[in-house]
Amino acid sequence: MGFYFRKSVRVGPLRFNLSKSGIGVSAGIKGFRVGSGPRGNYVHMGSHGVYYRATLPPVAAKPSAPRVQELEVDRYGLTPIESGSVAAMVDSSSMELLNEINTKRSRISFWPFVLVGGVLLGMVAAQADTPQWGIAALWVIVAGLCFFTYHRDLLRKTVVLMYDFDEEAATKYESLHRAFEQMAQCAKSWHIEAKGTVADWKRNAGASGVAKRTAIRLVKANPPRIKTNITVPVIPVGRQMLYMFPDRIFVFDQGTAGSVGYDQLRLQSYPQRFIEEDGVPGDSKIVDYTWRYVNKKGGPDKRFKNNRQIPIALYEQVHFSSDTGLNEIVMLSRTGASAGLATLLDDWRHTPIRLAML
Repeated sequence: MGFYFRKSVRVGPLRFNLSKSGIGVSAGIKGFRVGSGPRGNYVHMGSHGVYYRATLPPVAAKPSAPRVQELEVDRYGLTPIESGSVAAMVDSSSMELLNEINTKRSRISFWPFVLVGGVLLGMVAAQADTPQWGIAALWVIVAGLCFFTYHRDLLRKTVVLMYDFDEEAATKYESLHRAFEQMAQCAKSWHIEAKGTVADWKRNAGASGVAKRTAIRLVKANPPRIKTNITVPVIPVGRQMLYMFPDRIFVFDQGTAGSVGYDQLRLQSYPQRFIEEDGVPGDSKIVDYTWRYVNKKGGPDKRFKNNRQIPIALYEQVHFSSDTGLNEIVMLSRTGASAGLATLLDDWRHTPIRLAML
């Protein structure tokens, strides 16, 4: 399935709504909501088909500036393949947005302190022979404070990104989702963490190089502490996560976020022969066989007992890189799986997707 986008997202008690006029926000319960939108503030109430809506007088506010858009070395001497600092991955169109994301992600959550303080206060009250009704009232107050503080923390630490697509932009982003799904449908996918050379190829199935890899799953999800009205393809690459938004790739590394514009992104894909000792995936092609211990002619070294035969599979490696420090390699079990994404991103470098981010 391709992508879809919603007209509203919820962050705690608030609901952000997207309309043709712009973006609005409302809060309340079923039958009663108060909100603010492009046409001003309003109150909406009613039920069972009878509703009342009134516009509230505007509240004067200070004008704000608009958002600017746009290894470890082992016996093989493995060299880590990893990206540079996420903090350096900033394109001019997303500097202000990244500052907002990183600032909110670094804020402290206060609700755990309220919870711990309430528990300690309850323990003190219990030891002071406080009446049962007093202790019950205290727990109700503590629960209310925790609920209020939790949702306040959620609002303080969450960034809302609402995308409004025209027909052309929607078609382009849907094509990215379909290209990503071709990769996600591979039986296996791995992140290549490091590569090295092999000195004793005879005892390593004739391999001239070795790679350290970790199995990964290509899924669709949203970054932590970001609420958006779209689904986002995600590629996990070690401690970092690549989120493919419509206008850029967000790179999240624990508590820090960076971004790489599609005009800066380079994607190279190529077939890779791999000596597979862990079982060849069902959609992979076996192109040859070797032996666990080989002789000079490539045959089995008869000096070793239980010298088993090992298949050589043909996989596909996909290298994501940029001048700002992105450097990650993903291996797919099926060749040609990334061809659609490579073609699409090459086209986007010349005609980038254009849309409204609110």
